[in-house]
Amino acid sequence: MKFILIPDSFKGTLSSEEICNIIKEKISIHFPDSKIVSIPVADGGEGSVDAFITAAGGRKKTVTVKNPYFEDMDACYGLLSDGETAVVEMASCAGLPLVEERKNPKLTTTYGVGQLILAAAEDGAKKIIIGLGGSCTNDGGCGAAAAVGVKFYNDKNETFIPTGGTLNFISRISMDEIHPILKEVEIVTMCDIDNPMYGENGAAYIFGPQKGADEEMVRELDQGLKSLSAVIESTIGKDVSQIPGAGAAGAMGAGMVAFFHSQLQMGIETVLDTVKFDEILSPDSYVITGEGKLDSQSLRGKVVIGIAGRTHIHKVPLIAIVGGAEDGEIAKAYEMGVTAVFPINRLPQDFSVSRKFSRENLGYTVDNVLRLLKM
Repeated sequence: MKFILIPDSFKGTLSSEEICNIIKEKISIHFPDSKIVSIPVADGGEGSVDAFITAAGGRKKTVTVKNPYFEDMDACYGLLSDGETAVVEMASCAGLPLVEERKNPKLTTTYGVGQLILAAAEDGAKKIIIGLGGSCTNDGGCGAAAAVGVKFYNDKNETFIPTGGTLNFISRISMDEIHPILKEVEIVTMCDIDNPMYGENGAAYIFGPQKGADEEMVRELDQGLKSLSAVIESTIGKDVSQIPGAGAAGAMGAGMVAFFHSQLQMGIETVLDTVKFDEILSPDSYVITGEGKLDSQSLRGKVVIGIAGRTHIHKVPLIAIVGGAEDGEIAKAYEMGVTAVFPINRLPQDFSVSRKFSRENLGYTVDNVLRLLKM
């Protein structure tokens, strides 16, 4: 028998890798001669490089880049075992924990992210996966673009590096001096949200407050993004404002499309493609996945349903082990290709209580599933 373990994390309790290890331990008891393939799921935020390296092999590479305040820092990207695929976490050099008590999305930059992208390309990567998530920025990806040669001009025809608070000053954008090596690189951006670039559901209004923006600053940041969108359309010829996911990570989603010609892709689809999931599947496989809560968001193509789309085609059983599930969503999951769903909580407890027993509850549930399979 072959078990493929590909769970999402249980947010706030267990990481994807921890869940894989718990399931693997139980399988080794009940099916000691089986083959086990563990694929920790990366969502684009902190830990994505490690997850991809664990799943696909590879190593970390460290380079000196700029932090959110243009100060030097060391950050890592991952070069996977094929030697041609790299993974960059935006959070590694533009993440919220890096600013601590200095939260101010008017001043912070994604410049270091662009430096990491360029370093990976110069290291031989032909495909670069960018993980969006956990950012402290609201610059629309302009900092990252400036790092690879995109020029931003103000109304005096002077070049500058825009931040969230200076997007209004951009009058023209030139892509003429972008580093030529990037023309040979495919860039895929992991993005699991569908917020537009600006507006009430955009980057500034939805994510600005957690980055330190008050109501007045949120309005200012939103207006800056609206202005940036207009300049992108007039000088680059792309309307990125309403692309689902354009508002991700301080509108870095929009910047990746506009400046890096990247496609925005659901994180699980990126993971499945990168590890060649369809090739790993075989008729004797059982796939075990899961997430903290199976809800309406899950059905929009996140981890469980994304995997179901692949296993259903290959007629391979998919078992979802979840922290909990909303009424009606399990039936819909079955319709979308999931074979069976098992919530782990054994007692009617509030999450504030049950979360302390997540490891034990997961172990018990996996043990029972495997006992049934042995029959």
